Amino acid sequence: MAPHIHDKIDFTASVFVVHKNKVLLRMHEKYKMWFSVGGHIELDEDPNETAIREVKEEVGLDVVLWNGNQRFFFADERNRQLIPPVSVNRHHASGSHEHVDMIYFATSESDKVTVEYEGDRSDEWRWLTKDQLTEAEFRPDVHFFALEALKELAS
Repeated sequence: MAPHIHDKIDFTASVFVVHKNKVLLRMHEKYKMWFSVGGHIELDEDPNETAIREVKEEVGLDVVLWNGNQRFFFADERNRQLIPPVSVNRHHASGSHEHVDMIYFATSESDKVTVEYEGDRSDEWRWLTKDQLTEAEFRPDVHFFALEALKELAS
């Protein structure tokens, strides 16, 4: 899999995974910062497929994407509605490269983290409660969306 589809801008999907009353954050091996799980949307994928695949590859979890209050009304073999992201942003990635990131919330029945794809090896994972998020320093956007995911999905 090529890391970049385009020289200037790529589309990505990020997922804040919630299990019971905790949200999962991952230390990014390149940037050495805490982020949600995610990665590049491949040419043959839609954003929902990418979100589910990236979580499976990076942390070995099967997830269900949260659809908020979306109403689904039409689906057949040629058309299907996708679960919309909770937010979309455009940000600088490296050099003159940018990402358009689709941010999702999801739930997992398990909190057992394993790595499926060797290229995503990182030994630093943290399941965090609301109180732990509040006590630690994270990027403002990561902090905001991690708290929002818990607000919507914590049991």
